Amino acid sequence: MPARPPSRLLAPASALLTLAVVLGACERPAREAEAPAPVGAAPAAAPAAVTPDTSLEAALAEAEAGVDDPRLRELLRRHWAWHLERSPLEATRLGVHAYDDRVAEVSPEAIADDGRRRRAFLTDARAIEASALSDRDQLTLAIFKSELEASIGGEICRFENWLLSPANNPVSEWGHLAELQPITTPEEGRRYVARVRQIPGSIRAEIDLLADGFVARRVTTAESARRVKAMIDGELARPLPEWPLLAPAAAAHPDWPKDQLDAFRAELGAAVAEVRPALVEFGRFIDDVLADGVRGEGESGVVNLPDGLPCYRSQIRVYTSLSRSPKEIHAIGLAEVARINKEMQVLGKRLFGSDDLAAILRRLREDRSLYFDTPAEILGAAEAGLAAARAKIPDYFGILPKAPCEVREIPDYEAPFTHIGYYRHPIPGGVKPGEYFVNTYRPETRPRFEARVLAIHESIPGHHLQLAIAQELPATPAFRKHAEQNVFVEGWALYTEDLAEEMGLYESDLDRMGKLSFAAWRASRLVVDTGIHAFGWSRAEGERFMAEHTALALNNISNEVDRYINWPGQALGYKLGELEILRLRREAEEALGERFDIKEFHDVILGGGPMPLPMLEAQVGLYLNARAAGG
Repeated sequence: MPARPPSRLLAPASALLTLAVVLGACERPAREAEAPAPVGAAPAAAPAAVTPDTSLEAALAEAEAGVDDPRLRELLRRHWAWHLERSPLEATRLGVHAYDDRVAEVSPEAIADDGRRRRAFLTDARAIEASALSDRDQLTLAIFKSELEASIGGEICRFENWLLSPANNPVSEWGHLAELQPITTPEEGRRYVARVRQIPGSIRAEIDLLADGFVARRVTTAESARRVKAMIDGELARPLPEWPLLAPAAAAHPDWPKDQLDAFRAELGAAVAEVRPALVEFGRFIDDVLADGVRGEGESGVVNLPDGLPCYRSQIRVYTSLSRSPKEIHAIGLAEVARINKEMQVLGKRLFGSDDLAAILRRLREDRSLYFDTPAEILGAAEAGLAAARAKIPDYFGILPKAPCEVREIPDYEAPFTHIGYYRHPIPGGVKPGEYFVNTYRPETRPRFEARVLAIHESIPGHHLQLAIAQELPATPAFRKHAEQNVFVEGWALYTEDLAEEMGLYESDLDRMGKLSFAAWRASRLVVDTGIHAFGWSRAEGERFMAEHTALALNNISNEVDRYINWPGQALGYKLGELEILRLRREAEEALGERFDIKEFHDVILGGGPMPLPMLEAQVGLYLNARAAGG
């Protein structure tokens, strides 16, 4: 999964619209003219971090790229300018450095203004006469309006007033800033210091927002608060020189004047030192205030918060692009879990001589030989999975990304509380490669049989392939390149777990059992997420269901359920997106028969960037119509 849960620091997160445009019926995705490079290969030597010559004006020009109508271009440009200014960390992540000395304002006034701006953009979009636009611009406008409406609908959740979890707290939010922000010149160093100086104020503003939520009975859960407090205590126990925020001070920078380097180090040390008391205040707030009002074990879902059920329905729309009810999604999940569990029983009979599901799951959890011994083994398996997929993708994809993908370890401060792995997309301009982060904490709890399918999902042909291709699309508006349309992104990555069987990437039946366990995991999310947020399930009920139907390690199940509790609706996108891509592929195979080309189909799916499922269906329909007409 891309590591991008809702965050107050990326406000307005919902304004990064997940937009895309269906390709015209006769258009074909652009392909690389040269022979494909070994995609995902790490460079022979790690390149020095460089700041690309990416001006704000160039970024705004990208916002309107590929759009015909001048009114729509102006609207998209204006919207993107607002988004970058309001989300300075996101701007840095995208290689736009105009705001590298800022953090997002997270006051109630700024959040209210975000809502007004979204509504103003929607009003302007509705004022454009769609019938006067080109087909592609009509679709762009329609999706723009649809996504703004979904974003506005999600405001009812008031995440800023209660969202507190291992993925949403000052330690996790600021711990990777040094990796995000390149520092190669004294001026870049000054900008970094200026940003760090604003972190204490941002932390205290977060406390104020959570305090407002406490008064309004919008609070996190007791377990999530406990986990965050443990992360804060762990960070405070570390000597300040070991804090990730201070890491840039250790860089040599031999090309800098000595006085400027000395000043940078001293100023950064002083700025980071000021973060510590703010973090202490945050921990004290959890102990002294939140502890008296957090939600208990039986109140884990948003249904227990004010406007909880409408909030959850809004998040179903945001994360699936659909308006399905929780009851319908829950039923789909139960049916998929039952189907996949039967496949696990058949494979378990071949592997272990038993088709009893409970016995199979017990063997997978308790047989120590099926687990890693060292962090190095985990990293080695991740590298091997990436390399194997890299060698195979030219046979299945016409469009290949230029950006490499590299394996990283999840940081120590985060590893005990987070997922088994995640992905961070490249920073444009060659600043950073795509990164597949793998959890090496307590290797004895990390199954060997999950390593290959995890690498497939998070790197190639999963997240890295899809997201890097999207970033590199030519003549495409910025919102399309950098969209994080959850149901498309996660649905694609889950689809590739099955595709990997066709590609010959699973080397044993144990690898295949890992794939089935992952499939059951994603199907169980439909059951657990809706169970918790719509039907009042407790955390323990969610954990028990996953333990009975997947082979996931129990510590992973615990972290996963905590994630679903704090990220309502996001977990639904995987299985619903995968089912739709599989359906579209079946339709294409039936329509084209022997003319079906897997590379061509994949290029159609990926060549328009991330998009809502209705738009994806339309794109495939246009492609099939063009093929039927001889195009």
